[in-house]
Amino acid sequence: MARDTTGGLRLTLDIWHPDCWTLEVTDRTAGGLLGHGVHRIDGMANGRFTAYGDSTAEVDELVAEIRASSLTDSVWETADPHADADTQVPGSASRGIVVRYDMAKSINDALVSRGFIPDEPVRMYDGREYWTVIVNESRTGVHERIDAVRDEMDADVAVELITAPSAGSGMFRTDALSARQREVFELARQRGYYTWPREVSATELADDLEISKATLLEHLRKAEVKLLGEA
Repeated sequence: MARDTTGGLRLTLDIWHPDCWTLEVTDRTAGGLLGHGVHRIDGMANGRFTAYGDSTAEVDELVAEIRASSLTDSVWETADPHADADTQVPGSASRGIVVRYDMAKSINDALVSRGFIPDEPVRMYDGREYWTVIVNESRTGVHERIDAVRDEMDADVAVELITAPSAGSGMFRTDALSARQREVFELARQRGYYTWPREVSATELADDLEISKATLLEHLRKAEVKLLGEA
């Protein structure tokens, strides 16, 4: 019998798993990565990425760390620094790269084989990976599949439900946010700022982030405008 989940679910997965070069290099440097897809070629993972940072020096340092990592086999640069024309890259400097590495150390197959389809470039920074995926499954089924990924990859996976669209895309494009806007927006969402009644105040969030309440609200306003597509 065909599964009917009324449009499926869209999730953000906050992931750490062992022996992952993307997590190691972004934990050691100030730059970040956007992942645009992984393909198996001659038994090895070949992934296309955008390396980004606030300066060319930060990107140079990040790429150097990737080349030096014992977990990567080779790195070569692509002509297009953005790789995906629809993606707004954080920072002021970026570079397109292709990295070859051990497929067994990638969590890609563990997710895709269980029906988690990437819906945005994978974001990697500060030693974590953030996957935005869609899946045709019930909420209970999603948690069972995530548990299987955790067991297979010895992974730490935090699950956040974004939306369950019933018509149209119903999707937020969080890749349009700056790194700081995303940090503030995701903390607000995780702490219950957008629930009713609110579980946390703007003042409490600002204190946690060590910024003023006015600065926090400005970050949230700009993030909400981008996410909702308003002028």
